[in-house]
Amino acid sequence: MDYLIIDLPPGTSDIHISLVQTLFITGVIIITTPQKLSILDARKGLEMFKQKKINIPVLGIIENQSYFSPEDMPDKKYYIFGSGGGNILSNENNVILLGNIPIIQSIREGSDDGYPVVMKKGKVFEIFKKLIFSLLRQINIVDNFS
Repeated sequence: MDYLIIDLPPGTSDIHISLVQTLFITGVIIITTPQKLSILDARKGLEMFKQKKINIPVLGIIENQSYFSPEDMPDKKYYIFGSGGGNILSNENNVILLGNIPIIQSIREGSDDGYPVVMKKGKVFEIFKKLIFSLLRQINIVDNFS
């Protein structure tokens, strides 16, 4: 296995602490939505990983549910949950914003059907491809400084 990604709930619970104490972790990715409340939770998690006792590199931030684009108007963006939250968190912590994931119906449909939407070429594939390449660059940077 090249990479193992563990999806944790937001915050700073015992699960987070146990994982950092028992596993070697290359780095963490902070996921947020543009909403102020989500930014507050993400900020707590980010600060926890930066603590001297824990000191796990934050590889970057991903903003999920960044906007909604109707399928019939792909160039139109509706910022349902606000905008710029990922940028704010990124800038105030000097951490790269890896990418923004919009609300796209095909992502939900793929999850419901058990078929990852990134398995077929298209807009969603390109969004995730860009995000993954940004993440791989950050992992490479961390690995070279370890």
